Amino acid sequence: MRRREVLGMTSGAGLAFLGEVLRQRAVRASDSATAPAPTTSARSGYGRAKSVLVVIASGGQSQLETWDPRPDAPIEIRGQFGAIESSVPGTFLCEHMPRLAKLAHKYAIVKSMSHEDLDHGSALYLSLTGQYHQRLSSNPPPRETDHPFYGSVLEQLRPTSKFLRTSVLINGPALVPWEPGPGQYAGLLGRRFDSLIIGDVTTDEPAVPGLERLDELDPQRHARRRALLSELDRIQARATQPAIDMQTLYQQAYGMLDRPAARRALDIDAEPASLRDRYGRHRPGQACLLARRLIEAEVPLVTVMWNHSNRGQDRYPDDQEQFGWDTHNDIFEVMGRSLLPRFDQSFSALLEDLDQRGLLESTLVVCMGEFGRAPLVALESRFAGATPGRKHWAAAYSIVFAGAGVHAGATIGATDRQAAYPISTKYAPWDVTATIFHALGINPAGHFYDSSNRPYPISSGQPIAALYA
Repeated sequence: MRRREVLGMTSGAGLAFLGEVLRQRAVRASDSATAPAPTTSARSGYGRAKSVLVVIASGGQSQLETWDPRPDAPIEIRGQFGAIESSVPGTFLCEHMPRLAKLAHKYAIVKSMSHEDLDHGSALYLSLTGQYHQRLSSNPPPRETDHPFYGSVLEQLRPTSKFLRTSVLINGPALVPWEPGPGQYAGLLGRRFDSLIIGDVTTDEPAVPGLERLDELDPQRHARRRALLSELDRIQARATQPAIDMQTLYQQAYGMLDRPAARRALDIDAEPASLRDRYGRHRPGQACLLARRLIEAEVPLVTVMWNHSNRGQDRYPDDQEQFGWDTHNDIFEVMGRSLLPRFDQSFSALLEDLDQRGLLESTLVVCMGEFGRAPLVALESRFAGATPGRKHWAAAYSIVFAGAGVHAGATIGATDRQAAYPISTKYAPWDVTATIFHALGINPAGHFYDSSNRPYPISSGQPIAALYA
């Protein structure tokens, strides 16, 4: 529309017409998001996933000590760990991942991930939004103007009615290393599109406290309370943004109270003790177990922060629950004693459990960090620890995909002899977000809209077609 037409819409009828124009624009955006994807080479994966489960190894998981070892390189490059052959001939993993090595025929490894951000906060933002932060290689706080988390975008594009929330984030919020990092919130979409964030599920408290109905609160009294709250909400309708956000949270809480199935899905105590032991009686293990329960409850998008702090070992060296993958020093001590055995246990249990329940066929599983680690082992004087580690490295790192049509057992991309640089097609976080939406049957080339009806692309990347070759 021309400016003169907009200025002419100052009457009530004109404003109503303008509102209808904006409504139709939003409908067009939704239609473009759900239209068939234009990428024919990846079409076999389009819409194959009912749900997506993302595991974030925050801190920068070393490719050399996990998915892309270099056993023939000099020790200052290969490190102290050996490599073991997996169930896929020619594919080797770190020796501390024996369970995952036996399951290599169930997932695909993408070894040529690459981008240019070298610090945790902004690189985590990149991984969770598919967009570079304005402050590259920094640790900025979350802002209301941030690009939204991919779960928040999905919340707007395809809200679910079964579980109330379309996106759930477990073992969060992600700390970098002590304060919540950017990228895991709705940002410019507004608080109503925030994911449901669940913290530590190993405590004696319920995963989401306050969902039990009080015995002394009969249905009539409960209805009166709810009516009073609705009246207060109506009075505050023109109040400040924090008041509006609080109304949204009240509505979401009541929505969960009205859904007994949602409350049951959050109860990991209902699982057999043997299965809880298989996942591991620690924060990441139980978070992965709860993620499986939510996938079973048909939550469209579940994100697990495998470790809630990217480097908690600096402050809590004796508490393995605090350890993160940011191993500047003591990399072999921390990874060999804690990170890798726990990761091998919980992530392999998650894949096995999903597969045995028939959920892997309809669930896209993604495991990734924000970047990798440097190919040279060295002691860094600016960080805690007495033995060498590896610096941040974004030029090359590895991530994993499984389920929903992914070619299991495949290795996609390759790196040089030091696992330092890709020697094949490069992929980046924006391609991962495109793959997530593509798998859910949403065209990543479509748009979502902010509160002012300004359009934003769902993703600037392309689905990773090689996953489905």
